Amino acid sequence: MSRIRALVFFRALFVTLLLGSAFLFKIEYFYANPRTISSFIITLYLLTIVYSLIVGRVRNLYFFVYVQLVLDVCAEIILVSITGGVESLFSFALILTVLSSSIVVSSRAGYIIASLSSILYGLMVDLQFYRLVPFIDTTTASEKVLLYAIFVNTLSYYITAYLGGYLSRRLAKTEMLLEEQDTQLKDLELFNSKVIESLPSGLFTTDIADRILIFNRAAEKITGLQGQEIIGEHIGTALPFLPVPLQEGRRDVNVIVGTAEEKIIGITISALRDTSGKDTGYIGVFQDLTQLKKLEAEVQQKEKWAAIGELSSNIAHEIRNPLASMKGSIEMLRDPKIPDKHKERLMNIALHEMERLDNIVTDFLTYSRPRPLEMKRIDLHLLLDETLCLLRNMGVDKNTIGIVKDFNGQLVTVADPQQIRQVFWNLGMNAIEAMRTGGRLTVRTRVSPDSIRISFEDTGVGICTGDIGRIFYPFFTTKDAGTGLGLSIAYRIVEEHQGTIAVSSIPGIKTIFTIILNRRYGEL
Repeated sequence: MSRIRALVFFRALFVTLLLGSAFLFKIEYFYANPRTISSFIITLYLLTIVYSLIVGRVRNLYFFVYVQLVLDVCAEIILVSITGGVESLFSFALILTVLSSSIVVSSRAGYIIASLSSILYGLMVDLQFYRLVPFIDTTTASEKVLLYAIFVNTLSYYITAYLGGYLSRRLAKTEMLLEEQDTQLKDLELFNSKVIESLPSGLFTTDIADRILIFNRAAEKITGLQGQEIIGEHIGTALPFLPVPLQEGRRDVNVIVGTAEEKIIGITISALRDTSGKDTGYIGVFQDLTQLKKLEAEVQQKEKWAAIGELSSNIAHEIRNPLASMKGSIEMLRDPKIPDKHKERLMNIALHEMERLDNIVTDFLTYSRPRPLEMKRIDLHLLLDETLCLLRNMGVDKNTIGIVKDFNGQLVTVADPQQIRQVFWNLGMNAIEAMRTGGRLTVRTRVSPDSIRISFEDTGVGICTGDIGRIFYPFFTTKDAGTGLGLSIAYRIVEEHQGTIAVSSIPGIKTIFTIILNRRYGEL
């Protein structure tokens, strides 16, 4: 329908511009037959008005368009005839009609109108040549020239029909593709809108000037704000709890919702970029973490009390054993019938248990009340040498246990020398005690751009898979003697130096404890 209306409009425009301009420029054709030309122009205008009035009422538009095109060809042949025939300036009007038929209807219609134009144009030339119609001016052109004129015009009509049809097909295909893409874009936009509004997390986006563009329903529910009120507002005004300018990253913020309710919101902000990689704004995704934080606090509190209870139980167990031995020895010493040699033995047992009790208390205080770190610039290799020397001289059988060093040069960092020495001593003693029938202790150091690794590898009994997760717990031990605090103390000291201890073990073959220190922390 739109193409038909366009055809009617351009017909009126053609009559107005071309024929009107001919009168304006005083072309002799029009002044030779003024009544005929005027009648012709009035007829075209009347037809155009009739077309405009009935175009919305016609049911068979296809037939209606063909009627217009055929009448257009007849009108153009008449125009060419009364304005000089083969020598007329308006012969090109037939080409326009052929082109219109190809575009408005189809390429087939273009060929039909081209054929009709060729026939009528040839008939007009014949009538002009044989002077059979009085209102067609005579011509002095020869028969060959007239035949050539018919050939050229016929050829131009069919070429125009072909090109117009080709362009019409491409145009129709392009329109179809555009309609499909438009439908897909609308569906995608609708889908995106539904997805964004259905997200359980709050979401907002901003432009490069930090003005809010999108604010979904979850965001409204979490913040208590209405999207209609803040869309288009600056992010700093609409969401004052966010630091401006926006920065990428993850953070938790406290938000006052309404008049009294306080919420904890976890928000992640990322940059929005277009297809060329240029920043176009920011996108923020956030969740209400209030209940989760409360649950975490409750769990941490329960874990804290559980840990305190377990620790208290372990302390009581560790203290009760030497106290029981001391009590038994002292009660037996009160018996006057016990021989002196037995009294001396009982006294030694009591003293030994008192010393053991003192060691337990001392180790526990070391674990539970760590002293502040005294950071100094130290050589870790030097500390390792001193520790390994002490281990060699503490009564280790050199024939059954060998100590191997795998490090060279200096390894300078910043740490607390006394506490790091305590870590080395505890790990070294733990390795030696694991090699009851002999073996080899290998101490290695490795340095990377980001970390320092110090490993203690022994060939002892190893650690069961089920015990690896508990070896750093206070008072946990698989040995007959010991407080079970050595590895716990070592782990705490390394953590205070912002490092970690990793452990791997193959029971009966080897165990490796690896201290991993942050090299950047050591360079502070």
